[in-house]
Amino acid sequence: MAASNGEKSLIVSFGEMLIDFVPTVSGVSLAEAPGFIKAPGGAPANVAIAISRLGGRAAFVGKLGDDEFGHMLAGILKQNGVAAEGINFDTGARTALAFVTLRSDGEREFMFYRNPSADMLLRPDELNLDLIRSAKVFHYGSISLIVEPCRSAHLKAMEVAKEAGALLSYDPNLRLPLWPSKEEAQKQILSIWDKAEVIKVSDEELMFLTGSDKVDDETALSLWHSNLKLLLVTLGDKGCRYYTKSFRGSVDPFHVNAVDTTGAGDAYVGALLCKIVDDRAVLEDEPRLREVLRFANACGAITTTKKGAIPALPTEAEVQSLLKGN
Repeated sequence: MAASNGEKSLIVSFGEMLIDFVPTVSGVSLAEAPGFIKAPGGAPANVAIAISRLGGRAAFVGKLGDDEFGHMLAGILKQNGVAAEGINFDTGARTALAFVTLRSDGEREFMFYRNPSADMLLRPDELNLDLIRSAKVFHYGSISLIVEPCRSAHLKAMEVAKEAGALLSYDPNLRLPLWPSKEEAQKQILSIWDKAEVIKVSDEELMFLTGSDKVDDETALSLWHSNLKLLLVTLGDKGCRYYTKSFRGSVDPFHVNAVDTTGAGDAYVGALLCKIVDDRAVLEDEPRLREVLRFANACGAITTTKKGAIPALPTEAEVQSLLKGN
């Protein structure tokens, strides 16, 4: 299924891109922060840049504000080699912002400014369908399901990608403060569950979606569905677990000095998609899949060693040096 003339196949990432405002000092509340640095983010955009930085071919589909921040974000995608012909600009709404506090352990708390932001206003008729149809993998989250018209655009894009033969990849990327209620978040995240062929959840998301207080095989497999080819549960600094129709197991983490976990999950997903886009057979070959997941774990680990998501996303060479050192 490799692309012709040596060109890598396209991975299209759909959803939001925004600016995180990160305090200049770690371990303080938003109110106590003396100042903020702007850090471009948004999980689907991070995934696209992660793929491009690893030498893959990525495009981003979403909507930004027709403002300085929106054009800055589009510029960052282009500088990082991500195709931008799926981006729309909204003249009436601003680019989304999030204020993020970094706790002293590197974990995050969020306060969002989206009322409404441009990403929420993407309409189905604005989608670049030719770009979406050319995707070999179509990746998305759940933030784009929260409100109309973006929800309808998300469902349409998924349908068009699937019809064109793309592998559907889903990382719910739960951000509870953005949802009207916990119940609505759970319901909507699960409403498209059975469409995806690759799903990645964190241990916390697994417990949220299942209502379980355990992160074990039984809990994970309660999320299995017949269309699924690979279910991944990331365990923070404890590595990851994988489940397919034929086998399951876990892959050990890399121990690094984590300063900021932002973007680690996106780096992991980007690495995985990069490795499977032209080689779907990996999903049925456990030794090779374990190698891919070890590579993905290494990408996630490296991303935690620097502040901010995009500057921290690794190159292939950086990943190989971590792999060789272990």
